[in-house]
Amino acid sequence: MTSTGPGRAVGGTGRSHADGGGPVHALGPEWRRGDDGMLFRHAARVILLDEDDRLLLMCGHDVDAPTRRWWFTVGGGLDGGETSREAALREVREETGFVLGAEDLVGPVFTRSAVFDFVFEHCRQDEDLYLARVGAGGAVSRDGWTDLEHQLIDELRWFALDELEAVTIEVFPVGLVDLVRPLLRGWDGRTRHLDETGGYRERPGT
Repeated sequence: MTSTGPGRAVGGTGRSHADGGGPVHALGPEWRRGDDGMLFRHAARVILLDEDDRLLLMCGHDVDAPTRRWWFTVGGGLDGGETSREAALREVREETGFVLGAEDLVGPVFTRSAVFDFVFEHCRQDEDLYLARVGAGGAVSRDGWTDLEHQLIDELRWFALDELEAVTIEVFPVGLVDLVRPLLRGWDGRTRHLDETGGYRERPGT
């Protein structure tokens, strides 16, 4: 499942929430319940651009708040044994139909930790965000969507950055337009950890 959105980003990149519990069937086996009772997963997301610098986003809602909608990047949780890069490629293929190679992924350009309520649960998700481009002429496909995605994702849409800046509903990660604009000139090789305001700090070792 792809949702990342309704909630606030939090600091830290620890993985302790995944230590306990078994699969949670309502959300999928990648979600684990930690000793604190919170569900946790590690996810990979992709800032997916076309050759005109348009950004592909998904719009979703929650079962307990169907009138609240938000836009978010393509991606989802890691399956057992996957690396984040492998998950990013798989999620792009499943959610959009675009087939990318490992050489097409740049980054991770950002990491993010988010705490949010989703499908009647309190969840935490640690994310690696990559950058990738697709060429013109490919149609977006929903053939790889899960039943839950068909239920909760309302729309996929390409946005010019100026157009996205004018969107009035929530967009995740916060400040996405300002984060993407510098990447259009190229990535400097430094992975930055996003905070809840759309700002960031350098991740150690990058």
